[in-house]
Amino acid sequence: MANFFCGVDGGGTSCRARIVNDNGTVVGEAKTGSANILLGVELAMSSIQSAITQAAEQAGITDLSCISVGLALAGAEQKSAWLAFMSQPHPYQHMTLNTDGYGACMGAFNGENGAIVIAGTGSVGIVLQNGQQVVIGGREFPISDQGGGAVMGLRLIQQTLLAHDDLRPSSALSDYVFAHFNNDLDEIVSWSKTAKPRDYGQFSPKIFELAMQRDALAMELLQGSADDIERLILGLARKGASQIALMGSIGERIVAWLSPAAQSLLVEPKADAMAGALLMAHGNHNLYPLSR
Repeated sequence: MANFFCGVDGGGTSCRARIVNDNGTVVGEAKTGSANILLGVELAMSSIQSAITQAAEQAGITDLSCISVGLALAGAEQKSAWLAFMSQPHPYQHMTLNTDGYGACMGAFNGENGAIVIAGTGSVGIVLQNGQQVVIGGREFPISDQGGGAVMGLRLIQQTLLAHDDLRPSSALSDYVFAHFNNDLDEIVSWSKTAKPRDYGQFSPKIFELAMQRDALAMELLQGSADDIERLILGLARKGASQIALMGSIGERIVAWLSPAAQSLLVEPKADAMAGALLMAHGNHNLYPLSR
């Protein structure tokens, strides 16, 4: 029976799976919903299995037990969530789980020493040195993840409410957000009671768009996120990192907002987090040891 390897990159917004054969040729790829295990291990497993199943169908794989899976997932740094996720049954030959930051760093430097800042829905900084990882930030929304889209969106909602109360000037961006909620303050408040990180993060494209049009609020928010990302970059440099890859949907677009000192530390990643997860699928890269 042929062996296949699957890399999964799962965050607060989406889950991507890529399957390769023994020769490293991509034979299937798919994308589904959120796979942040802190939002529910069953929900994350459902998204992951759906993505892997879709990718396997593309590859013509009917027996999932021939697939070794490397999982790079948001929320995996919390030990209780990691253990709860790994205790679930699965049909795969082998499964190893580490953080989305670990997978991104593995991909960015092809498994060799390096450092990354990833800023997508959330954010994290990570250094890999000789198999050992040091992590800064990335302790999940809303208490951490500064520089990510969810925190940016949360700040936007806060500033929109201030504008509504005439505590700061309104702008095209705050008007856009208020219109998004049908110009109903109560609707914003009700929405906030159940909003997930991806719900806050949905506003980041509009922030970038209006910042390019010199909207004052959009520029303020982008500069705040850039300052947060730069803090992570310089923090990694203090830990000995000389080359840092900036990754993620926010990170890739915010480079121009960073200082020259921070930009000088940046290098292009060699590959993405799914490539890193595929490297993980070939071995034991579990963040925590299994007790069973």
